[in-house]
Amino acid sequence: MSTLTTDFEQPTMDDYPTRKDSTPALLYRRDPVVWGERDDGPIDQKSLDRYDDAGYLQFESLISADEVQVYRDELRRLSEEPQLRSDERVVVEPSLDEVRSVFEVHKISDVFADLVRDPRVVGRARQILGSDVYVHQSRVNYKPGFGGGDFFWHSDFETWHAEDGMPRMRAVSISIALTDNYVHNGALMIMPGSHRTFVSCTGQTPEDHYRESLRKQEIGTPDQSSLSILAEKHGIDVLTGAAGGATMFDSNCMHGSGGNITPFPRSNIFVVFNSVHNACTKPYAAPGRRPAFIAARDFTPVR
Repeated sequence: MSTLTTDFEQPTMDDYPTRKDSTPALLYRRDPVVWGERDDGPIDQKSLDRYDDAGYLQFESLISADEVQVYRDELRRLSEEPQLRSDERVVVEPSLDEVRSVFEVHKISDVFADLVRDPRVVGRARQILGSDVYVHQSRVNYKPGFGGGDFFWHSDFETWHAEDGMPRMRAVSISIALTDNYVHNGALMIMPGSHRTFVSCTGQTPEDHYRESLRKQEIGTPDQSSLSILAEKHGIDVLTGAAGGATMFDSNCMHGSGGNITPFPRSNIFVVFNSVHNACTKPYAAPGRRPAFIAARDFTPVR
């Protein structure tokens, strides 16, 4: 199959300006949340309405216990692969010198490549986005016990828009749990309904910002006042669940996770699907694009 790559020009109109002013702002969303219909995939109408309202959905047992074990074994193999340690796609936890994330994992591992193409996964993404989709980013995340670091509050779309040139909010993330997610081991937190507000951030994007942001992001994180407004309006949901479950959430959901000081590790497979009609252009607020292993420039639909 041929690959589709392009260098689209950046549109002149920017509905989501960010990192261009010294004052943060809260902007109304200008895009639909659900682009597809009930008959386009496996998600029922009640769940589609829930996703539209809250910005996320949880699925129990999206994959079986046997499949969870297969992916755990593959994740362990990747974390112990000596050659991968020197690969730029591998991010090491600063405090523990342990692997924190492995990016572009669907290209590194055939096991995870098959998962990305699984109809249970990509079918849901197609339905939410109402079109064929491609993988904007994939990774496995490790949050080891006794020191797994936190991920501060952020909207993925803010970064993808500013640094990758993603024009519209027409992307969805799917996180599949490979370990049980408890309140106390760094579970994902989301402000339900926050996906309808875009937080314009302050500061300018440095050259090669991705090198630092993959370890600890500061530029592109919301100010405390904006976060307080969103939290007071929407509250915070802590997304717990057993291994094998999955969470789908909108690209503009305000989310984060705390550190893990418990003995119980937390790991997940994370795939970002973007509509083929929303392919990235030039960055809106960065001196250059991030590497392709973080933000794909191959827009070939997943088959």
